[in-house]
Amino acid sequence: MGTDRPKLRNLSEIYRYLRRNETPIYVITPTPFSLLGLDQWVGALEYINYFDIFEGAHPRCFVPRTSQAPEFKSMEDVANYLVDHPDFRAQVKAKPRGKALFVMFDDETEQLCEEVGIDIALPSYEMRNRLDSKIETTRLGNEAGVASAPNTMGRAESYAELTELAESAGLGSDLVVQTPYGDSGRTTFFVKSEADWDRYAPKMRGEELKVMKRINHLPGTIEGCATRHGTLVGPVMTDITGFEEITPYKGGWCGNDMAPDILPEGVPDKVREMARKFGDRLYGEGYKGVFCLDFLLDTDTNEVYLGELNPRISGASPPTNLITTTYGGCPLFLFHLLEYLDVDWELDLAAIQERWTHYDNWTQLVLKQTEDKVELITRAPQSGIWKLGPDGVQFQRPALNVTSIGDESEAFYLRVYGVGEYCYHGADLGILMTRGRMQTADRELLERAKLWNAGIKAQFSSVPPAPQVHMVPPPDFSSGKWY
Repeated sequence: MGTDRPKLRNLSEIYRYLRRNETPIYVITPTPFSLLGLDQWVGALEYINYFDIFEGAHPRCFVPRTSQAPEFKSMEDVANYLVDHPDFRAQVKAKPRGKALFVMFDDETEQLCEEVGIDIALPSYEMRNRLDSKIETTRLGNEAGVASAPNTMGRAESYAELTELAESAGLGSDLVVQTPYGDSGRTTFFVKSEADWDRYAPKMRGEELKVMKRINHLPGTIEGCATRHGTLVGPVMTDITGFEEITPYKGGWCGNDMAPDILPEGVPDKVREMARKFGDRLYGEGYKGVFCLDFLLDTDTNEVYLGELNPRISGASPPTNLITTTYGGCPLFLFHLLEYLDVDWELDLAAIQERWTHYDNWTQLVLKQTEDKVELITRAPQSGIWKLGPDGVQFQRPALNVTSIGDESEAFYLRVYGVGEYCYHGADLGILMTRGRMQTADRELLERAKLWNAGIKAQFSSVPPAPQVHMVPPPDFSSGKWY
C-alpha cells in the first residue's frame, strides 16, 4: 500500500478516488458482459474484447483487428490471443503500467502480461487452479465450518468400489459423484445402479472423487469479495438449470433468478453467512478479491450446503454488480479493485452489507443453441433493449447497459455471436437480463421465459458453410462461460 495517499474512510471518498483513477485497467474478455457498466464507476477502465457486440458504439470497448479466425479451444486461448495482439501491445506501450482482469487465464497469460508490461489484478493462476478443485473446496469449507452435503472422498475403479466407499460413510445407494475440475453440469454424475456407473465410468476412473448422498435440493449461487477488512457478499441467487428449450446440457447452468421470495425464510441469511465464512478462509489462504460459491438447499430440511467454488469473476458477477449498484449504490467489484490498487481504505462493512440485502426480482438467461448443427450466421439480433409484446419480441432501442430497461416487458440483450460467425451446438448465443422471475418456486420455466428464449432465437438465421470453407473447431468452454 502507498504511504503518500490518505486512507479512504467513506463511500464518497472511494467513489471519488476510483473515478479519478489514472492507472489503466484492462478487462480482457471475449465480451464486456462480465463487468459491463464498471466503466461508469472507474476511470481509465477499458474493455478489450474479441467480439464487437456493440458494433463500435461503446466508447470503452476496444476490439483488435482480426485478419483470420483464430482456432480457440478455451477461454484461456482467447485471453492469450488478446494480450499478444499487436494492436493491444501498441496501446499498452503508449500508457503507464496498468492492470489486467480476466475471467479465465493460465500461466502463459501470466508470462505474456509480464512481457507486455501489465499486472494481473487477480490471484495467481497456480492458486486459482488449486482452489478450483472440488476436493480442495470441500477441505477449505470444512476448515471454515461450512459443511458440504454428506460425502466422502476417494477413488473407484469399479461399481463395487464406489458402493464400498459410499457404504463406509453411510451415504446410501443413490449417489452424486463429482470429479475435481470442470463445469458441474459436465463433471457431476448421478449414480444409483451399475448401469449408471458403466455409463459414466470412463470420466470417473483414475480421478479423486467426491461422493455425496443425493438430496432433494434447490441449487443457488452467491458472489463474495474477500478483503483485508473481511468478506462482503452479494445477492443470493437461485440457479436456472437444464431446461431443454434454453440449453442442450442436462443439468447445465443457463441463468439465475435474483428472487428473495423464492427461498424459505432464514435461508438467505444462512447462505450469506456461509459465503462470509468461506471468504474469510480464502483470504487466510492468500486469496483476495471476488469469488463465487454455489450452494445446495436441502428442500426437506432447509439445511444449506456448500456446492463448489469458482475462484474468479464468474457468471454471477453481472447480476451481483447490478443488484449491489441498483439497490445499494455501490457495485461489489469496487472492493476487488481496492484490494489491487495502491490505496488504503477502511469502512464499516456491516453498514455496506446491509445496503445490499433488500431488492426485488431480476433474472439473467444465457441462451444457448440447442440444435446440433454448425452453420454460418447470416442474421443476428443486436445488443440493446428488446420488448416482449403480443406479437413476440421486438427491438426497441440501442443501449450499453442493463440499467436502461423499463418494466418487466423489456429486457437487455447482449449478443455474443453475430453475422459472419459460426454457431454450434451448445454455443452461448447471447445473454438476456430483465426484471421479474423466469421460473416458479417449484423450478418450472415460466411462459415468459419460453417466449423470450424463442423470440430472441427466432431473430437468428444461418446457413451451412460452403464446402471449401475451413471450419474452425468449436471451442470447449467446460471450464468457463463464453463471455
